[in-house]
Amino acid sequence: MPRPTDPSGMWGAGPWGAGPWVYRDPDRMRGPSKRLRLWVPVVLSALVQIPASIWLVKMGQPELGVAIATIGLAALGPAALIAARRFPGPVVALVAAAAVGELLVGVNGGPPPIALAFALVGAIVRGARVWAWVSLAAGWSLALAFGLLAPPDAWNPPRIVGTTLGLLLVMGIGEGIRSRRERIREYRAAATRKRLTAAEEERMRIARELHDVLAHSLSQINVQAGVGLHLADAQPEKAVEALAAIKQSSKAALDDVRAVLGVLRADGDDAPRAPQAGIASIADLVAGTAIPGAVVELRDELADHDVPAPIGAAAYRIVQEGLTNVTRHGVDVSRVDVLLADVGGLVVEVSDDGEVAAFEPGRGLLGMRERVELLGGRFEVRHDHGFAVRAEFPRKDDA
Repeated sequence: MPRPTDPSGMWGAGPWGAGPWVYRDPDRMRGPSKRLRLWVPVVLSALVQIPASIWLVKMGQPELGVAIATIGLAALGPAALIAARRFPGPVVALVAAAAVGELLVGVNGGPPPIALAFALVGAIVRGARVWAWVSLAAGWSLALAFGLLAPPDAWNPPRIVGTTLGLLLVMGIGEGIRSRRERIREYRAAATRKRLTAAEEERMRIARELHDVLAHSLSQINVQAGVGLHLADAQPEKAVEALAAIKQSSKAALDDVRAVLGVLRADGDDAPRAPQAGIASIADLVAGTAIPGAVVELRDELADHDVPAPIGAAAYRIVQEGLTNVTRHGVDVSRVDVLLADVGGLVVEVSDDGEVAAFEPGRGLLGMRERVELLGGRFEVRHDHGFAVRAEFPRKDDA
């Protein structure tokens, strides 16, 4: 899920007061909602504080300086909120200072500090928690200190208690909104990771399928083409058989590729697909495999056992990749045995009697191991007397 761009400040480090003091909200809304979230606090606090301050001045008839301070400080808070989205930290400090000034020098303590409530909540939600808590603690401590030293007429215990509780309630609301946004952000991040993981697993599955299909088919085509070229003049009928085998191998490869890539098409439900290869297809696979100078035999001891489709498909690919490895890398191979057995679970083994040199596991062996382990099985490679790959799958009830 794409994240909104974080606009840089003048020095390319985000809004003023960034770093440990503030971070930008990555879940900012767009369009009208964004403007409403900015202007509703400004308009609402202005509609409450400015008329209330004018009414207090009219009723109290204070000196001109006090009247100007009362109305000016009442208007300063809403005006400062205009920059709250971009500078949440400094704005909450300025609005807190204006509210404290209003409380100490304004007529009857000034109007209700609605702008301060919005500034505190906005600063916490936008991540400037340190600014909010420090501004509130410093401002309220200053107000209490001045109130105790030179208590104004409106600075009485009920108002002190009520204002304190109100400010704590506002801070609690801000912390609650912030926590909720963090949970939503974490949920979205987890959902995004889950989608990306699922997509990556699907890409890996398709890559493994294509590797197995193309490697086996191309190896067989290469072998049959070599046979055809060798026998083209001496035994034309054998060359024709080799060409027929090439045609069959290429057709089977195309069908398998269509089946694998069908899931990538937008109209995948209508794409031509071959039935998924399984245990029943292994006999045809072994019969159609040609390895020069070697006999390829299948020993099937399953006796029509019921094998789950995912395990059957994995077993088919294990045999296919094992035969491909013998075709491509086998040295002095005279016999290849393919074993299907039920020994506490499905056992699939492909072994040969060729010479084995030092080797590094390639994509084929890694792909086979991944297939087996994803189904809860065990995979091993032996190269003491020839080369062998063995996969053991759990029983159906244990899979």
